[in-house]
Amino acid sequence: MVNVPTAVWIDTRGKIVRPSEPAGVTDAFRKMDHKNFSIPADAMKELQAKRKAYLDAIRDWVEKGPKSRFAFDSAEVLTRMHTPDDAQVRAAANFRLGEYLFEKGHAAAAQKYFEEAKRLRPESWNYKRQAWALEDPMKAGGPEFWAAVDALGDRKYYPGAEDI
Repeated sequence: MVNVPTAVWIDTRGKIVRPSEPAGVTDAFRKMDHKNFSIPADAMKELQAKRKAYLDAIRDWVEKGPKSRFAFDSAEVLTRMHTPDDAQVRAAANFRLGEYLFEKGHAAAAQKYFEEAKRLRPESWNYKRQAWALEDPMKAGGPEFWAAVDALGDRKYYPGAEDI
C-alpha cells in the first residue's frame, strides 16, 4: 500500500477478491485551495461521485458475492497484485527502524532511516506523510506536502480503480 485511503476486499473464506487499490478517491483534491482548504464545487462533486461508485461496487459484491462484476477470480487478483521487490522490502525495514528510534526518543537518528525509506520507495505517500507528521504534525498537510503533490505535474497522486 502506498497511499490512503486504500482497500483490499477479502471474502468470507478469507480470499482476496480485489487487491490493494485506492478506495473511492480521485485527484480532484488537488484543486483544493492550499490556504483555506476549500474545494471547488466541481471537484467536490467528482470526489462524491467516485466515493458513491466505490461504495455501490462494494454493495454489489456483498449482494452478489463472486458473481459481482467487481469481484475478481484468483487469476485476476494475482495479475493485479505486486510482489514487493528488494528496494520495497528494504524501504519497509528502514521505515520501521526509523519509527522504533523515534518512539524511543531518538528523533534525529530516526530521520536518516525515514529518508532512506523515502529514497528507496519514492512513490509511497504513506512514508512521506508519516515521516513529515512525526517531524511536525502540520507538515503532513502543509507546504511540504503540497509542494510534493504539485511536483507531480500531470502524474496522478491516486492511481485509479478504473473498473469502478
